Amino acid sequence: MLDGFKLGRVNGTSYYRTGRGPVLVLIHGVGMHAGFWAPQLTALAEHWDVIAYDTLGHGGSPLPPEHPTLADYSNQLRDLLDGLGIFQVCVAGHSMGALIALEFALSHPARAGAVVAMNAVYCRTPAQREAVVQRAALLRGGGIADMSWRQAALDRWFGAPVPPGQLENTAWVGASLAAVDAVGYARAYALFASADAAHAGRLRQLAVPALFLTGEEDHNSSAEMSREMAREAPFGSAVALPGERHMMSLTSPGVVNAALTHFLSSLSLTQAAQ
Repeated sequence: MLDGFKLGRVNGTSYYRTGRGPVLVLIHGVGMHAGFWAPQLTALAEHWDVIAYDTLGHGGSPLPPEHPTLADYSNQLRDLLDGLGIFQVCVAGHSMGALIALEFALSHPARAGAVVAMNAVYCRTPAQREAVVQRAALLRGGGIADMSWRQAALDRWFGAPVPPGQLENTAWVGASLAAVDAVGYARAYALFASADAAHAGRLRQLAVPALFLTGEEDHNSSAEMSREMAREAPFGSAVALPGERHMMSLTSPGVVNAALTHFLSSLSLTQAAQ
């Protein structure tokens, strides 16, 4: 999906880069890789220098520690930017990538000009937490060999049955899940399962423009979660796209790209400058 984009590796991290302008970094979720962002790389490169990279344990990047923290993933981004000679960026992340984006903005406030948290989780209900913890335990126990977890993920993300117009996207995501490093995925998912409240009480320190973007039909990364995060962030706003689910950046790239462009175009160049 990323044919024609510049591929690089810095400080062990594999990334793609395209376009010119202020720097925008895109962070994928658990089980995906930089190719997840192909529709956004193409659309946003006209006005932005766009970087999409493989997070720890995914794609061409190294494994995280056995028991990783969000700081490990945030520091990976810091090291990537240092290697590229880039100081300040706008950062957008999807799902677990949203947690990483927020952690980066909170831990390195001078380096984040703005943040977009797409389909982010925040303070799950007990039932939601129990379900995701059980999935993490299954993966930790070697359950990744049982392909039923992959189908269950596709059902959550795309719907069951899959809408006819989304068969190709579903197949691509399924293939990405099938190819993911089992150890890297299990370690990342264990963190994803436990980090939904990592930013509770901290978002009031987020002193940059922040967009919390999700789909109305994404019940695990719900519109209420995004609204709550936006209420806590001093410069936060929440948008829930009607009819969209978890993989909306793939299933409805035009709608998502328009929302991203609207937010990013509202930033001053000083906010977004390298």
